[in-house]
Amino acid sequence: MPTRPIVVREVPPALAEGFEQLRQRVEVPDAFPPEVLAEAEQAVASAPESFPTLDRTDIDFCAIDPPGALDVDQVLHIERRDAGFRVHYGIADLSLFVQPGGLIDAEAHRRGQTFYAPHRRVGLHPPLIAEDHASLREGQVRPCVLWTLDLDASGALTQTHVERAMVRSRRQMTYAEAQRELDRGEASETIELLAEVGPLRQRIEAERGGVSLNIPDQEVRAHGSKWRLEFREGMPIEGWNAQISLLTGIAAAEMMLAARIGIVRTLPPAEESALSKLRATASALSIPWPQDMDYPEFVRSLDITSSTHVAMMYSCTTLFRGAGYSGFTGDLPENTQHAALATPYAHTTAPLRRLVDRYVNETCLALCAGVPVPEWVVSELETLPEVMRASDQRAKKYERGIVDLTESLILSGRVGQEFDGTVVGVDEKGTRGTVLIPDPAVEVKVSDAELPLGEQVRVRLEGVDLVEGRADFVLA
Repeated sequence: MPTRPIVVREVPPALAEGFEQLRQRVEVPDAFPPEVLAEAEQAVASAPESFPTLDRTDIDFCAIDPPGALDVDQVLHIERRDAGFRVHYGIADLSLFVQPGGLIDAEAHRRGQTFYAPHRRVGLHPPLIAEDHASLREGQVRPCVLWTLDLDASGALTQTHVERAMVRSRRQMTYAEAQRELDRGEASETIELLAEVGPLRQRIEAERGGVSLNIPDQEVRAHGSKWRLEFREGMPIEGWNAQISLLTGIAAAEMMLAARIGIVRTLPPAEESALSKLRATASALSIPWPQDMDYPEFVRSLDITSSTHVAMMYSCTTLFRGAGYSGFTGDLPENTQHAALATPYAHTTAPLRRLVDRYVNETCLALCAGVPVPEWVVSELETLPEVMRASDQRAKKYERGIVDLTESLILSGRVGQEFDGTVVGVDEKGTRGTVLIPDPAVEVKVSDAELPLGEQVRVRLEGVDLVEGRADFVLA
């Protein structure tokens, strides 16, 4: 299956060696060097001298995060305003803690982003910054990049403003807590209004021909001596909350494109061959996809509470290939669109976990204030896409390896068994392809003289390597 977030409550001993060897093989960083940690201590001590004077601790912010999250990038507040809504979105202000060209900055460029494994996370910034002093954690007064987004009654963006401010999150809750309170009629005004604004933004997304995938995690759970992959049930509030992040990224992209300076996230249109594979996958999973139904409509028809439909959502992540970044100063790049979202878009809301977001926020702060974009930002707009490309490539290899290792564990007790599956992809020669097995929901590689796309086949599991994360299948 495509790469996807997997949660392991307790790392199976059989996978421990495989996880570590994978980390080393893909060259995912480990601990921060002592000199970087020392600079982090200095940065935390000196940062208050440059904290913003604007005090917006009067705003009743909250955060919605996965359980146990310490690196809180965003806080949210929504209120009714005239005939529409005002969204306040506070984003962690990393620039107050990271000196351009300093040791922390250099290490962040080396990493590019936070790397996630089921049992640990390898952060972009030292924990003292990312999980404490820059994190918008509950009850703490923290500096932020404050986005104010005004929407009309239909949810359309009418005005954007961004500035630095001091804020305080009144509460940090999980998605499950927020959904439960909303369902019981006990939610705060912000969460109640999120349930209005989120669907409005989803409708706007649908009208422009875009679609976003909000996919629940998979969890590895022990059942006696056996391990199984199980999908966590999805919740509507996850999609609504994601729409606020998308709204901010769209607003940032529009601002930078209008000023002809910045960096946007790009994605080319899907290829017809990828769409054919996706339709074959839907058929293999027995999910109806009428020929006259387009891709966005099909995705919106999927049910996040169904494990089979969630498996289909993961396959949908493979439709669009070639995601990247385009930096510009003056002439705009040939492609400024994100094909899946059907709009220009910029990564903006996760600077604790993704390097490029710090540059987007600094650019938009300057544009909104009517001052020049800082030189340290301008000087990297051409080179930053390559930094992020290399980091994304490493993260995908890491995530793919984690999926392979986890699936190998699930299959390890079934060597010699045969499985029915469907050929959902073949190479140009038609002799090597991908077979989707619906139970357990895994994609496996098989070589044979003839692999007819879309047809059912029977495969046999010949062996499993829990260190390499490899499952060897042949046609039965």
